[in-house]
Amino acid sequence: MSNDKDKKNAFTIIKDDSTDGHGGYGGGVISLENMSSVIVDPNENEAYVDMDAMHARSKIERRVKWTHVKEEVPNGKLYWIVWVNVERTEKGKFYSGVAASEILVDRENKRAYKFMPEHIKHMESSLKGKVMVDHMDDHSRKLLKDYLENFDKEMWELSSDELKEELSK
Repeated sequence: MSNDKDKKNAFTIIKDDSTDGHGGYGGGVISLENMSSVIVDPNENEAYVDMDAMHARSKIERRVKWTHVKEEVPNGKLYWIVWVNVERTEKGKFYSGVAASEILVDRENKRAYKFMPEHIKHMESSLKGKVMVDHMDDHSRKLLKDYLENFDKEMWELSSDELKEELSK
Protein backbone atom coordinates (compact mmCIF):
# COMPACT_ATOMS: atom_id res chain seq x y z
CA MET A 1 0.00 0.00 0.00
CA SER A 2 1.47 3.37 -0.97
CA ASN A 3 0.96 6.58 0.91
CA ASP A 4 0.90 10.22 -0.23
CA LYS A 5 4.56 10.69 0.69
CA ASP A 6 5.55 7.88 -1.71
CA LYS A 7 3.60 9.53 -4.51
CA LYS A 8 5.33 12.86 -3.98
CA ASN A 9 8.78 11.28 -4.04
CA ALA A 10 8.38 9.58 -7.41
CA PHE A 11 9.12 10.97 -10.84
CA THR A 12 6.40 11.13 -13.43
CA ILE A 13 7.86 8.77 -15.97
CA ILE A 14 6.55 8.10 -19.49
CA LYS A 15 2.83 7.49 -19.19
CA ASP A 16 1.88 7.87 -22.84
CA ASP A 17 3.62 8.66 -26.09
CA SER A 18 2.11 11.98 -27.14
CA THR A 19 3.68 11.52 -30.58
CA ASP A 20 2.01 8.21 -31.40
CA GLY A 21 0.48 9.73 -34.53
CA HIS A 22 -3.19 9.26 -33.73
CA GLY A 23 -3.87 12.85 -34.90
CA GLY A 24 -6.99 13.12 -32.78
CA TYR A 25 -8.05 15.77 -30.31
CA GLY A 26 -5.04 17.17 -28.51
CA GLY A 27 -2.59 16.13 -31.22
CA GLY A 28 0.38 18.49 -31.27
CA VAL A 29 -0.33 19.76 -27.75
CA ILE A 30 2.65 20.03 -25.41
CA SER A 31 2.49 17.32 -22.78
CA LEU A 32 3.88 17.72 -19.28
CA GLU A 33 3.34 14.04 -18.49
CA ASN A 34 7.07 13.29 -18.57
CA MET A 35 8.09 16.27 -16.46
CA SER A 36 8.68 16.31 -12.73
CA SER A 37 9.54 19.15 -10.38
CA VAL A 38 12.45 18.67 -8.01
CA ILE A 39 12.88 21.10 -5.13
CA VAL A 40 16.49 21.79 -4.18
CA ASP A 41 16.84 23.29 -0.72
CA PRO A 42 20.49 24.23 -0.11
CA ASN A 43 19.62 25.49 3.38
CA GLU A 44 18.54 22.03 4.53
CA ASN A 45 20.93 20.14 2.22
CA GLU A 46 18.15 18.24 0.49
CA ALA A 47 16.46 17.67 -2.84
CA TYR A 48 13.10 15.99 -3.35
CA VAL A 49 10.27 15.64 -5.86
CA ASP A 50 7.24 17.82 -5.19
CA MET A 51 4.77 17.43 -8.04
CA ASP A 52 2.60 20.22 -6.59
CA ALA A 53 5.20 22.67 -7.94
CA MET A 54 3.83 21.92 -11.41
CA HIS A 55 0.80 23.98 -10.34
CA ALA A 56 2.71 26.48 -8.15
CA ARG A 57 1.40 24.71 -5.02
CA SER A 58 4.55 23.10 -3.61
CA LYS A 59 5.12 23.18 0.12
CA ILE A 60 7.60 26.04 -0.21
CA GLU A 61 5.22 28.09 -2.38
CA ARG A 62 2.23 28.06 -0.05
CA ARG A 63 1.08 30.79 2.36
CA VAL A 64 3.24 33.62 1.03
CA LYS A 65 2.57 36.73 -1.02
CA TRP A 66 4.49 36.62 -4.31
CA THR A 67 6.45 39.39 -5.96
CA HIS A 68 8.48 39.46 -9.16
CA VAL A 69 10.87 42.03 -7.65
CA LYS A 70 13.78 40.24 -5.98
CA GLU A 71 14.72 43.25 -3.82
CA GLU A 72 11.34 43.02 -2.06
CA VAL A 73 12.49 39.78 -0.41
CA PRO A 74 15.91 40.71 1.03
CA ASN A 75 15.85 38.01 3.74
CA GLY A 76 14.52 35.21 1.55
CA LYS A 77 15.87 31.68 1.75
CA LEU A 78 17.03 30.32 -1.60
CA TYR A 79 15.25 27.37 -3.19
CA TRP A 80 15.34 25.97 -6.70
CA ILE A 81 12.50 24.37 -8.58
CA VAL A 82 14.18 22.14 -11.12
CA TRP A 83 12.09 21.06 -14.09
CA VAL A 84 13.23 17.55 -15.02
CA ASN A 85 12.02 15.93 -18.22
CA VAL A 86 12.38 12.19 -18.77
CA GLU A 87 12.49 10.45 -22.15
CA ARG A 88 12.96 6.88 -23.30
CA THR A 89 15.14 5.30 -25.96
CA GLU A 90 15.61 1.66 -26.84
CA LYS A 91 18.26 1.55 -24.08
CA GLY A 92 15.89 2.85 -21.41
CA LYS A 93 14.73 6.00 -19.62
CA PHE A 94 17.00 9.00 -19.06
CA TYR A 95 16.92 12.58 -17.80
CA SER A 96 16.60 14.49 -21.07
CA GLY A 97 16.05 18.08 -19.96
CA VAL A 98 16.91 19.77 -16.67
CA ALA A 99 16.36 23.48 -16.00
CA ALA A 100 16.42 25.26 -12.62
CA SER A 101 14.34 28.25 -11.54
CA GLU A 102 15.14 30.36 -8.51
CA ILE A 103 12.74 31.10 -5.66
CA LEU A 104 13.36 33.19 -2.53
CA VAL A 105 11.04 32.68 0.44
CA ASP A 106 10.85 34.78 3.60
CA ARG A 107 8.49 32.77 5.84
CA GLU A 108 8.68 35.22 8.71
CA ASN A 109 7.37 38.10 6.57
CA LYS A 110 5.22 35.86 4.34
CA ARG A 111 6.87 37.24 1.19
CA ALA A 112 8.45 35.38 -1.70
CA TYR A 113 10.11 36.08 -5.03
CA LYS A 114 9.48 34.19 -8.24
CA PHE A 115 9.78 35.49 -11.80
CA MET A 116 7.13 33.52 -13.68
CA PRO A 117 8.38 34.23 -17.23
CA GLU A 118 11.69 32.63 -16.23
CA HIS A 119 9.93 29.56 -14.79
CA ILE A 120 7.94 29.13 -18.00
CA LYS A 121 11.07 29.54 -20.12
CA HIS A 122 12.89 26.94 -18.02
CA MET A 123 9.98 24.48 -18.19
CA GLU A 124 9.92 24.85 -21.96
CA SER A 125 13.70 24.41 -22.17
CA SER A 126 13.50 21.23 -20.12
CA LEU A 127 10.77 19.89 -22.41
CA LYS A 128 13.07 20.56 -25.36
CA GLY A 129 15.86 18.53 -23.75
CA LYS A 130 18.05 21.44 -22.72
CA VAL A 131 20.24 21.66 -19.63
CA MET A 132 20.09 25.01 -17.81
CA VAL A 133 21.77 24.77 -14.42
CA ASP A 134 24.84 26.99 -14.80
CA HIS A 135 23.17 29.80 -12.81
CA MET A 136 22.81 27.56 -9.74
CA ASP A 137 25.32 27.76 -6.90
CA ASP A 138 27.81 24.88 -6.63
CA HIS A 139 26.23 23.40 -3.50
CA SER A 140 22.74 23.31 -5.07
CA ARG A 141 24.07 21.72 -8.26
CA LYS A 142 25.76 19.00 -6.19
CA LEU A 143 22.54 18.34 -4.25
CA LEU A 144 20.66 17.98 -7.54
CA LYS A 145 23.33 15.73 -9.07
CA ASP A 146 23.36 13.46 -6.03
CA TYR A 147 19.57 13.29 -5.99
CA LEU A 148 19.19 12.43 -9.68
CA GLU A 149 22.03 9.92 -9.57
CA ASN A 150 20.70 8.19 -6.44
CA PHE A 151 17.07 8.28 -7.55
CA ASP A 152 17.77 6.02 -10.53
CA LYS A 153 21.35 5.08 -11.34
CA GLU A 154 20.42 3.66 -14.75
CA MET A 155 18.58 6.82 -15.79
CA TRP A 156 21.60 8.86 -14.67
CA GLU A 157 24.01 6.66 -16.65
CA LEU A 158 21.89 6.99 -19.82
CA SER A 159 21.68 10.78 -19.48
CA SER A 160 23.79 13.14 -21.57
CA ASP A 161 27.41 13.94 -20.84
CA GLU A 162 26.36 17.61 -20.91
CA LEU A 163 24.04 17.09 -17.93
CA LYS A 164 26.66 15.17 -15.97
CA GLU A 165 29.32 17.80 -16.70
CA GLU A 166 27.05 20.77 -15.84
CA LEU A 167 26.07 19.24 -12.51
CA SER A 168 29.66 18.31 -11.67
CA LYS A 169 31.07 21.86 -11.91
